Amino acid sequence: MTNITAEHLRSYIQRIENLEVTKSEVATDIKDVYAEAKGNGYDAKIIKLIVKQRATPKHQLDEQEYMLEAYKSKLGMLPHEDIDEDMQSTQEGE
Repeated sequence: MTNITAEHLRSYIQRIENLEVTKSEVATDIKDVYAEAKGNGYDAKIIKLIVKQRATPKHQLDEQEYMLEAYKSKLGMLPHEDIDEDMQSTQEGE
């Protein structure tokens, strides 16, 4: 084990505590910006989604989109599938 001194340990703890305070302040600022956007008629959930997507590498977004489409397709949730089903039921009713 390395030589641990109370001074070094206290320094690390104080730095972490200061960063935790800063993190809390930044989180509050972010929350305020979302509230402001919502107050001006924007959808905060969509803004959060866009922020998250912009921080995600393109290859990961592409993979997520592919998987989402595949799952939706299996569940019959894609718009073009509704049109196909409507056309089939119309043709069957003729």
